[in-house]
Amino acid sequence: MSVLPAIVTVTLNPALDLTGYLGQFMRGRVNQIERSTLGAAGKGVNVAQVLARLGARVTATGLLGQDNQGAFCELFERTGIEDQFVRLAGSTRINVKLSEQGGEVSDLNFPGFQVTDEALNSFENKLLQLASDHQWFVFSGSLPRGLSAELVAGWIGKLVAQGKRVLFDSSGPAFARGIEQRPWLIKPNEEELGQWLGKPLSTETARAQAAHRLQKMGIEHVVVSQGAEGVLWFHRGQCLQATPPKMQVQSTVGAGDSLVAALCWGLANGWSQQECLRFATGLSAQAVTHSGVAVWNDDDLNRLIQEVCVESRADLQGES
Repeated sequence: MSVLPAIVTVTLNPALDLTGYLGQFMRGRVNQIERSTLGAAGKGVNVAQVLARLGARVTATGLLGQDNQGAFCELFERTGIEDQFVRLAGSTRINVKLSEQGGEVSDLNFPGFQVTDEALNSFENKLLQLASDHQWFVFSGSLPRGLSAELVAGWIGKLVAQGKRVLFDSSGPAFARGIEQRPWLIKPNEEELGQWLGKPLSTETARAQAAHRLQKMGIEHVVVSQGAEGVLWFHRGQCLQATPPKMQVQSTVGAGDSLVAALCWGLANGWSQQECLRFATGLSAQAVTHSGVAVWNDDDLNRLIQEVCVESRADLQGES
């Protein structure tokens, strides 16, 4: 009997996502929302939901405001995710997402709670405790006020030093400092890569050059998400590209988190790189066709995965 992968997701700046759906957002005018949802979110929480739906044994940890934790507690109980969040005084932030017909999403991300030294010490102890019997860790999302990128990088470094498989998906200063600790896999998009380098990366060649630079730093897997253009995966001098079929986009919320979760799931199960990439690209493409996270029909998903094109890109390969 096979053992399901045990995976820890880390969300240091979770959010209650208030998502409004409308035809077209008009700046500076009154906009009528057609429907809305409010639910527990944050990139790592989204990853945890997808992994749980796939069948992994998921432990979710991070920092959570105790004043409005109800939606998170309900989610974890309903999906079977083990709740190892550290609570602190105050409320978890509420983010507003305006999702237009056609898939464009405008985000209004509010600042999170102010973390305390006591909460940070409690979280570090929790993380190292989980490291005693877990191999897979996914760090996703932004940082709350009072939590430095250097401290997060230090936590990643401690896990890497223990030989843990760390998947890292962040941006800005957290991304810049985190990659210095050589996480096993990172998943920047083209915008995040451009922010890191201080210039736009408008071509695949430019993105490949950025990925090669990251690999020279000691990062084994560099996965670059390119939206509707698909995914580039750089590993040991090789480059694979996955291109999804054209999709009817309803919302892009959670698509990148679905990609990370699916990559983690496939790799933790020992799948080949091609199989992982095809599955992850298909699941991410499926995610844009509806609102909500970890919602899909297995038969429809399997058909979509078969339509993903995966090919080797010799023109984008780096040094072995």
